[in-house]
Amino acid sequence: MTQVYGIKSCGSVQKALRFLDSRGITYTFHDFKTSPVSREKIEMWVQHSALSTLLNTKGTTYRTLDLKAKNLDDTNKIEWMSTHNLLIKRPVIEFNDTLVVGYDEAYYEGIFHS
Repeated sequence: MTQVYGIKSCGSVQKALRFLDSRGITYTFHDFKTSPVSREKIEMWVQHSALSTLLNTKGTTYRTLDLKAKNLDDTNKIEWMSTHNLLIKRPVIEFNDTLVVGYDEAYYEGIFHS
């Protein structure tokens, strides 16, 4: 079963869900705001995707927390992501043995083919 993580109000998440729906791909949606993911889940994701890909350094939360000035190491970045899930780039999709981060329609076409 495909798992999608993000927040419903995120434009990238909305595009991803429309893409999956239009191709008849069933999924379970996990909203970061109502069901935060654990540190363990994030550590698992980091085994399949670069931390630099998972950490959303362009978002409001990153800027508001002024994390750039903190010069965090990888362990601290994961800790911040686990306490502030909105630091995670969205969406994160677990599909078969693949972890897909963000929305890129051309990339999705190659991954989510029928």
